[in-house]
Amino acid sequence: MIHTKTIACFTLMLAAAPALLAQKYTIDASHSKAQFAVRHMMVSTVRGEFSKMQGWVEYDEKKPEAIRIEATIDAASINTGEPKRDEHLKSPDFFDVAKFPSITFRSKSAKKTPNGLAVTGDLTMHGVTREVVLNVEGPSPEVRDPWGNYRRGATATTKINRKDFGLTWNALLETGGVAVGEEVSITIDVEAVRPAEKK
Repeated sequence: MIHTKTIACFTLMLAAAPALLAQKYTIDASHSKAQFAVRHMMVSTVRGEFSKMQGWVEYDEKKPEAIRIEATIDAASINTGEPKRDEHLKSPDFFDVAKFPSITFRSKSAKKTPNGLAVTGDLTMHGVTREVVLNVEGPSPEVRDPWGNYRRGATATTKINRKDFGLTWNALLETGGVAVGEEVSITIDVEAVRPAEKK
């Protein structure tokens, strides 16, 4: 009986071994940001960013498609370089940050691509959750920083229709068309860190 239990325990350990290879990294907020671009009055592109982000990434370079990501963005950290426009974007006309202070992404699955990974997950913004696919370039090889920690970086891109998330405000132009485009291009630059193993 004891021998059978020992074999069973050993088998469970072997089954769990691949999961132990995954390393958990914390998103370095000071070196990460989410950027966006949207057409303005059908003649130019307005670009902005959310500067406050936190979360984690679990990654095993031997099994990259098993990557797991959870990230939270502070919606009030939006910055387009124009204070009046930023206040409008924070208002109930757009993000309504008082009611919906966070934008979140939680991965569900991933698959390899020629440049990295296609990560499918749930994006929640303005109180609405939709499935999106992030095209991830990377993650980069792990490097050790001067403080002994380990770091990786990656860039993720996607496009969404803001109306899918209830961001419907617009204004008609006298010459035809609208003031704000519906399609939003998103680029997320992430640097993530894990502490050195204690000896």
